[in-house]
Amino acid sequence: MPLPAAELAQIGVPFVPPYPKRHARMPRLPELLRLLRRSFLDIWTEAAFERDMLRARVLLRDVIICNSPATVQEAFVEHAADYERKSPQMRHALKPLLGDGLFISDGPLWRERRKVVAPVTHVSRLAELTPPMTEAAVERAALWRQRDPAQPIDMLAEMGHLTAEIICRTIFGPRLGGEAAASVVQAFAEYQRVVGQTDVLSLLGVPDWVPRWQPPSVRRASRRIAAVLDRLIDRVLSPEGKGEASLIRAMAEGVNPATGKAMDREAFRNEAAVLFMAGHETTANTLAWVWFLLSQSPHAAARVQAEADALGAPATFADLPRLAYARAVVEETLRLYPPVPLLAREAARDGELGGRKVRKGSLVIAVPWLLHRHRKLWRQPDAFIPERFLPGGEAASKPRYTWIPFAIGPRVCTGAAFGLTEAVLCLATLSASFAPRLAAGAVVHPVCRLTLRPGETLPMHLDRRHG
Repeated sequence: MPLPAAELAQIGVPFVPPYPKRHARMPRLPELLRLLRRSFLDIWTEAAFERDMLRARVLLRDVIICNSPATVQEAFVEHAADYERKSPQMRHALKPLLGDGLFISDGPLWRERRKVVAPVTHVSRLAELTPPMTEAAVERAALWRQRDPAQPIDMLAEMGHLTAEIICRTIFGPRLGGEAAASVVQAFAEYQRVVGQTDVLSLLGVPDWVPRWQPPSVRRASRRIAAVLDRLIDRVLSPEGKGEASLIRAMAEGVNPATGKAMDREAFRNEAAVLFMAGHETTANTLAWVWFLLSQSPHAAARVQAEADALGAPATFADLPRLAYARAVVEETLRLYPPVPLLAREAARDGELGGRKVRKGSLVIAVPWLLHRHRKLWRQPDAFIPERFLPGGEAASKPRYTWIPFAIGPRVCTGAAFGLTEAVLCLATLSASFAPRLAAGAVVHPVCRLTLRPGETLPMHLDRRHG
């Protein structure tokens, strides 16, 4: 469905950013597994962007994809208890890094931990958590001013360092976090590059207790991250760190209302790793995509810059109501490139979805990559059109579960408001001084292993606007 002529006249011809080839039919199993190892985005057919539900049998396991707001709501909200457990592939891929952290735990343990962790980044705390976002963005701008504009930077790595700095400061406190950011960014990038992306054993019905092999580099990267987190936790919980507010201290002082007990040390580290992964990696990827999209969309870039200029100072929490277009850019970026574009669960029991039987052990999946580009749900679904998310825009009329970049149901990301706010404030603060430009010859292509990245690097020039 094309955009109305009046909207096209205002924004010009929308930019259509890159996406993987779409197949005429589902690849055969050997090719399917090969594509999955490369990227979760490379397997989809043209029909997958039009159907309300897709079903397949992969080896010995049924796969059901809920591909409409109604089927997503039915599975992940109305019958959330039946589809609570993460897929075997996701559990085995992330266990070396996160242990029994919230992202992959389930059942009573998940419910107990969430009661302690969820309040830490609750939307009611945003005002007190946002100053490090502005401070880190201002410092990043100062570093950028020292760069030679003729030499491109890797924007993906830059945003990784920025968001890691922010999450370090908010998790561990302003005095303790910055020194660890670079080490964790590098280790997580390596972890994502080498960790296994498919779990053929689970597709063959092999039980979870059978160990899954991961390369030694996975263990090295996870140990490196754990060592950094352990050192920071030691300092936060030491007498010297008691006077400084941090998310870890809030978790340390929090107790499960049902048991009256606090989390133990290992739980601290696992949940810190979850917060770090969710708070740094996903927002870094989103901001990297934002800069790429704006570099190809002069109209959108000009509107973001105008908002930033109108503030007259670095963006703060109080400025959010004046940054409607910057927020729309971030939300449209999350639509096109959701950081976790595949949300897979394992059916705990026999059931029914969309009027059809679901067997225990089936993989039931919501795929934001498909839903956000569904031809029956969005006008020009592959185009970058931030105006969709302005008040009264196209997104406002959509059913609730049409846009799900932060997951859905009881397992919705506890830091969704934190990440969205962080992206908007960083975008506005940096846009006041810089207009990043894609380096000549750079090839940008979406790749999803654990999260969705614009390839391994994103070379961009830092064209200065002010200062």
